[in-house]
Amino acid sequence: MSGAMRPIPFKKLLDWILEENRKFHSIFGLPQEKFYRAQPGVYWQLFGEYLENVIGPAAGPHTQLAQNIVAAYLAGGRFFELKTVQVLDRLDIPKPCINAADEGYNVEWSTELAIEEAFEEYVKAWFLLHVLQKELWGTDRRGFMFNMSVGYDLKGIKSPKVDRFIESLKDASKTAIFQECRAVLQAEVDRFTAVDAEFIDGISPHICSSVTLSTMHGCPPAEIETICRYLLAEKRLHTFVKLNPTLLGYKFVKDTLAGMGYSYVQLKEESFSHDLQYTDGVALIGRLQEFAREQGRGFGVKLSNTLPVQVTRGELPGEEMYLSGRALYPLTLNLAARLAQEFNGHLRISYAGGGDAFNLPRLFATGIWPLTVATTLLKPGGYLRLQQIAAELATRMPDTAGEVIDVAQLAGLAAGVTRDPDFRKEKRGVASRKLTRKLPLTDCFLAPCTAGCPIGQDIPEYIRLVGEKRYREAYELIIEKNPLPFITGSICTQHCAAKCTRLDYDEPVRIREMKKEAAVKGYRASRPRCGPAQGKASARVAVIGAGPAGLAAGYFLARAGLGVTIFDKKEKPGGTVTHVIPDFRLSEDAIARDLELVKGTGVEFKLGVSPDFNVAELKRAGYKYVFLAPGAGASRPLELRTGGERVMGAVEFLAKFKEDRQKVRLGKRVAVIGGGNTAMDAARAALRVPGVEKVTIIYRRTREYMPASREELREALAEGVVLKELLAPYSWSEGVLRCQQMELEAPDASGRPGVAVKAGEFVDIPADAVLAAIGQDVDYGLLEKNGIAIDEGGRIVVDPATNETSVANVFIGGDALRGPATIVEAIADGRKAARAILTREGLTPPVPGAVPFDREWRLREVNKKKGNLAGAAGDPGLEPQRCLECGFVCNICTEVCPNRANIAIQTRNGGFRDQNQIVHVDGMCNECGNCATFCPYDGAPYRDKLTLFWKEEDFAGSQNNGFLLLAGGAEPVFKVRLNGRVQEVKFDPAGKANVDLEQGVLDLILAVYKGYRYLF
Repeated sequence: MSGAMRPIPFKKLLDWILEENRKFHSIFGLPQEKFYRAQPGVYWQLFGEYLENVIGPAAGPHTQLAQNIVAAYLAGGRFFELKTVQVLDRLDIPKPCINAADEGYNVEWSTELAIEEAFEEYVKAWFLLHVLQKELWGTDRRGFMFNMSVGYDLKGIKSPKVDRFIESLKDASKTAIFQECRAVLQAEVDRFTAVDAEFIDGISPHICSSVTLSTMHGCPPAEIETICRYLLAEKRLHTFVKLNPTLLGYKFVKDTLAGMGYSYVQLKEESFSHDLQYTDGVALIGRLQEFAREQGRGFGVKLSNTLPVQVTRGELPGEEMYLSGRALYPLTLNLAARLAQEFNGHLRISYAGGGDAFNLPRLFATGIWPLTVATTLLKPGGYLRLQQIAAELATRMPDTAGEVIDVAQLAGLAAGVTRDPDFRKEKRGVASRKLTRKLPLTDCFLAPCTAGCPIGQDIPEYIRLVGEKRYREAYELIIEKNPLPFITGSICTQHCAAKCTRLDYDEPVRIREMKKEAAVKGYRASRPRCGPAQGKASARVAVIGAGPAGLAAGYFLARAGLGVTIFDKKEKPGGTVTHVIPDFRLSEDAIARDLELVKGTGVEFKLGVSPDFNVAELKRAGYKYVFLAPGAGASRPLELRTGGERVMGAVEFLAKFKEDRQKVRLGKRVAVIGGGNTAMDAARAALRVPGVEKVTIIYRRTREYMPASREELREALAEGVVLKELLAPYSWSEGVLRCQQMELEAPDASGRPGVAVKAGEFVDIPADAVLAAIGQDVDYGLLEKNGIAIDEGGRIVVDPATNETSVANVFIGGDALRGPATIVEAIADGRKAARAILTREGLTPPVPGAVPFDREWRLREVNKKKGNLAGAAGDPGLEPQRCLECGFVCNICTEVCPNRANIAIQTRNGGFRDQNQIVHVDGMCNECGNCATFCPYDGAPYRDKLTLFWKEEDFAGSQNNGFLLLAGGAEPVFKVRLNGRVQEVKFDPAGKANVDLEQGVLDLILAVYKGYRYLF
């Protein structure tokens, strides 16, 4: 990470492309099976140029370097809006400069190259696209076009170097780089199959006939018009003028963003008042349309520029950044609809603003094109996302281009966009997918879902088995770590889904449904294999509490051969699952099947016994170990001024509802206080109580910050529950719940905002009953009576590795340890204690065996899924096709890098767990930070991965672990830095190094040198 981005010479680029394609059937990491081949003979025409498709990368990170443009072309891009250049071409851009975790932000998307370097990149890309089109598909007619982008004022555009840039793109024949590229291709012509000397000589030097003008926010209307007239008349270029979403006005933009859940996006009103106003913009467009017709040139608008917003949560360095992505789509779409209506559809619109595979086909159907994208390409799948868009648009492309926008159809899209869940914040939420683990130097592939699951469930493996209809194997794999597959398959809160890579595509894989599918279809065949262990061990274990934690501990201990007795005060085992969770969420049959599995291990149950346990007596009774899982069943009291009314705890209410809902009396109007899943359960259950007509959930923040799962909230709202946000209960008397109005404050480090009372502002809500779902309390007195130590903060003192308490051989887990938690966390606690006990007894817990597979076949299958947006299907059987199997192959950092600076290296030899290893190429990196955003680890591949350096000065200017080639040949010599220590490493012909370094690092360096020589 030296900070120096170095353009690659044309000959090296050509070698790279040809060698990688020959050896690995890929180019810049894009596999051949994902190359986009256009429909033969189908073209659209724009400004006299032919297009095989109307999609491509917007002016931004994906059109800065030649390799970026090549990658975009192979994936399906055909209209290339080149990265904007300006007279100030030595920008000191703060880094990182991109944050596309959800809606996109950037600091500056003008080129980071000198103008001369940018021009050379575009010429190199021009030649490469020609030869790739011919070599791969045998097509002579060019089916792509380049559109230059310049800014930001007339003086800069008229400057000698910008003018030279413009003129050279209009005709590059006399430039040194054009002649160099042609000469290199002629010298290498024998390496091609379809490309010959005549074809190379026929590559046109006329690279651009059109331009997109990007002006600064605040640029005066007269200046914009003058520049456009200059480009149209004097430069004789077809012209798009980029307009800003500020045309919509401050109030519309602010209200639209807030209404869709982006209330935290902070705008500056002067950004709107100082910018081009809507009326002036419409008049300007009309005049320029007429002027362009007089000049015989095409004219249109580019919608839209990014939106300036304030940095408030440390998203990027500095004070201001620019908004893009799905939050920008409703704004740009509304602007397009308004302008199209102003001109009765007779307006050429080049569109960019939150486009992706979900919305661009609908937009294209209205007659808007060309279409360009940036933010979606920054997300996992990267350039490959273009293939899906291109293929979808190709099915809608008629033989001739439409010239008029369907105003009514476009207006319909704009009218409904703010209600479209794809663009509302709540779909993605505010939680981070990041894990707390540090990114390792090698062997980094992991499934974030598995890492995020408290029990480390082998999720991709059982999903794949379900997809192959191997249900018994899937079920048996699940129950190696989870004794409650039916219960968790019905109501698990899915920590896993919060980490699923598909969250950065569309929505998480329906992991819970996959588990239930495996359980339902696999448990019958598996039952005989899950009986008690043969030959009981001498040690006996007492488990207090038959909830999920106690059941899990008993299951794992008894299955390993220990004698286990589970005690519980209730007459039925299951704890909260049996006695509190409503039946509309969890069936009795699901509970029964999991209890059957646990009982099948030989666990003994003693039910309906006193809840007042005594550890000393249990030990005297012959129990060597005790596992405490008594739960936290009492609802935390709500501090509320009342007129004598009693606030009922949500757990108490749910228990009564479960026992007999017909006996519950709540009145007509019910208020539920809280924002978690218990509040959702209580609200939905209250709706089912006889006599209840309306249920309202009161939450002090806004819905995007609710701890309840999105699914639980959606189901509650769908059933008629009303959500009141930014309210906190104040008093309840005579059927009126008075709430204080709240407001969000600055967010903390996690991104969650604080909340404060709006003094003197109240809202009254009719309420005959109030249910408090603000947490549950643990009976610490009973624990202390048994000698269990509690620290000054009220936390139970345990060994974090085993959950053993201060009393020897006494362990604890579940809600009693954590406070109110999830079922799967309770299972994790039971499993952890069981492992500790088994280890102490010299018993080895079973380890799931690896499921065999064909690696090459599986890699091809995973690659087919990369880049494809596909929301959750109604049929659970289709879900395995959405799982990206990250534990098998991740490569996210290679996908999201616009510059292709992270390379997946195949290491078939060496002591690696993964056959793929990641190497970072320093000279191709501009430190944008995008790979750090999407890497599932708490790390940054551009800093933390082994780095290949091209120059000594770059090696010296970086702190990365990495290597620099000093001498090639049969005995290559490298300078290597590892953990701050620099050494000279020489390999002999057999591959043995002259120094004692970490073998994995040496193996990786040698693998790069032997297999990827074109990288040096």
